[in-house]
Amino acid sequence: MNLPQKQCVILSMDSLEGFEVYDDLIDEPLKILGWQTHTISWKAKNVNWNAYDAVIIRSPWDYQDHAEDFLRVLSDIESSSAVLENSLAIVEWNIDKIYLKELEENQINIVPTLWKEALSTEAVNEYFDYFKTEQLVIKPRISANADNTFWLTRSNFETYLPELRSIFNKEAFMVQPFMESVIKEGEFSVFYFNGVISHTILKTPKNDDFRVQEEHGGRLTTVEPEAELLKQAEKTLSAIANIHDMPLYARLDYVRDETSFALMEAELIEPSLYFNMDAESPKRFAQAFVDKMQTYTSL
Repeated sequence: MNLPQKQCVILSMDSLEGFEVYDDLIDEPLKILGWQTHTISWKAKNVNWNAYDAVIIRSPWDYQDHAEDFLRVLSDIESSSAVLENSLAIVEWNIDKIYLKELEENQINIVPTLWKEALSTEAVNEYFDYFKTEQLVIKPRISANADNTFWLTRSNFETYLPELRSIFNKEAFMVQPFMESVIKEGEFSVFYFNGVISHTILKTPKNDDFRVQEEHGGRLTTVEPEAELLKQAEKTLSAIANIHDMPLYARLDYVRDETSFALMEAELIEPSLYFNMDAESPKRFAQAFVDKMQTYTSL
């Protein structure tokens, strides 16, 4: 076994209680490849980022509540001698879900979306009419963990209006038709490490829910991606790489639509990478990280 020579921060949060975290599975593979890991909260004070060779953003799952502070910390890291992965430029692009609009303009098939700045009772009725649907999803443009995400129907949405107005009075949001395939089949996540596919999982919500995260009772299954899903994922990753450099990691989330697969989100900041679902994925990630670090002449 090689002795660790380089120091890598796994950027996390103050407390992960209530969350499912698997990042410890990459500690040993990275150690074998010469990297010692240190888990540090993004809110930690007086951290000397110059003492580390790299910082991997992994589980700062409360950043959406303090987005400006979070970006300020990442800026400090990127200004240091440490390499930040994924990069600040990618995070700044990906933190606001309006990036989906740019991907759509680059011929990526996304879930149909309206981008809005203000909410009213009349407007919600218009959203149902626009999508010709009886069910909608409304969520913030900056969010994580399905926070403040609402599944509405024509018959019940007025019940939620006080809460919706409170949340979206001064916050930009997005509106999408509810994709019933989330309930009937689930949501597919395709994982790439430094541009190479690693594994794919299917996430299905518990009964009477639409949220697929484990914390909300979602169920996970490892699957082989069918050809059309893989085609859409490769196309999406290529578009992202053309806008920015190739990210160290990408989780691309899809649902089946009438003809293909529609991108729900491209998770490039802090997604769970579900290392527990594929025994070889921690090793793939560690090698992808080391390969990417070798492209930086400063290390």
